[in-house]
Amino acid sequence: MNIDELDLNLLRVFDAVHRQRSVSRAAEALGLSQPAVSQGLTRLRLALKDPLYTRSGRGVEPTPTADALAHAVQEALRLVGQALHDAGHFDPATARRTFRLHMSDIGESEFLPGLMHQVRRVAPGVRIETRQLDYAQVENALDTGKIDLAFGYLPGVEKTRHQRLLLERYVVLARIDHPVLTARPSLQCLAQLDYVVVRHHTETVKLLDRMALHDKVRLSTPHFMVIPAIVSETDLAVVLPLRIATKFAKAGRFRIAQPRWDSTDFIVGLHWSNRAHDDPANRWLRQLAIELFAEPDPQRTSKKRITTSFGRRSPVPRKTRSIIQASDAALASKRGTQRK
Repeated sequence: MNIDELDLNLLRVFDAVHRQRSVSRAAEALGLSQPAVSQGLTRLRLALKDPLYTRSGRGVEPTPTADALAHAVQEALRLVGQALHDAGHFDPATARRTFRLHMSDIGESEFLPGLMHQVRRVAPGVRIETRQLDYAQVENALDTGKIDLAFGYLPGVEKTRHQRLLLERYVVLARIDHPVLTARPSLQCLAQLDYVVVRHHTETVKLLDRMALHDKVRLSTPHFMVIPAIVSETDLAVVLPLRIATKFAKAGRFRIAQPRWDSTDFIVGLHWSNRAHDDPANRWLRQLAIELFAEPDPQRTSKKRITTSFGRRSPVPRKTRSIIQASDAALASKRGTQRK
C-alpha cells in the first residue's frame, strides 16, 4: 500500500496494541474508548490486508506481519517524538548543532574569541561557521536558513529582527610617524593623504566618496586584517572603525586620528529572521551573544558618559581613549627627540 493512503494516527493504535497485547489495555493507555481502538485496528487490517492480531486467552497475539512491522513503527514514532521535543527545547550541554553566522573579518576579531570561549564552556558539541556575505544577501540568507545570525553594521538590512550591541565611529589610522596626519585632521589635511580601502566594508568607501577623496585611494583589499602590515610600511592611511583601530594601535606603531567630519556614530547589531525568532536553538545563541557583547544604550542609561573632542557623548570606553592619547604622546616624544 502507499503511505499517502494511511492515516498515521493509526500507527499509535497499532503500537499500543502490540505493546499491551490487549485492545482494552491499549485503549486505556491511549485515552481512547475500546470501540475506537477496535475501529482503528479494523481500518489497518483492511489497508494492510492482514488480521494483524488474533484473539488469545489473555488478550491478542500479533501475526507474523504485525511482528515484522512493530520495530519499524516503534522507531518511527520515537523519531517523530524526538523531533517534536527538539523543536520546542534546546539543551546546549548535549546539543550537536552547527550555527552559521555572517561576520566580516572585523566582526570575527571583535566577537569570535569571546563567543567561542563561552560556547566551548557551555555547549561543547556545538560548532560555529562564519561567512562574509554582501549586505544585499543577508536578509535572504537569514530567511532561507543559509545563516542563523548576522553580526555587524548592516545598513539596508531592515526586514529582520535585530538587537543593538554597541556603538562605533570611524577614525583614521596611519603609522605613528606619518608626516602629514594630525590628531584632529581637517578636510584639507585628509585631502593630502593617500588611502587603502577595504572593499567589503563599503561604508568607508562611501565616506571617502562623500568627501570627494575617491581619487586618493591607492590600494583596495578585501580584508581588514592585512591593514597593519601595509600601513606600517607606507604613508597610506585607512578609514576604519575605532575598535579595530584601537586593537591595531596597541602594538605602538600606529596613531589614531579623529577627523573633524560629519560622520556620525553607527550601530553594530545582531540580526535574525522572523522565521527563527521562536526557535529555541537560535534564541539560545543570540541571548548568549547579547549577554556577552551588548553595551548599555547611552540614551537609556543614567551612567556618566565620556565627552570627547567631538563635543558629544562617546560610546567608547575610557581605556580606548587612553590608547589614542598614548599614541599621540609617543608621536610627540619622537618628534621632540628628532628636534634635539
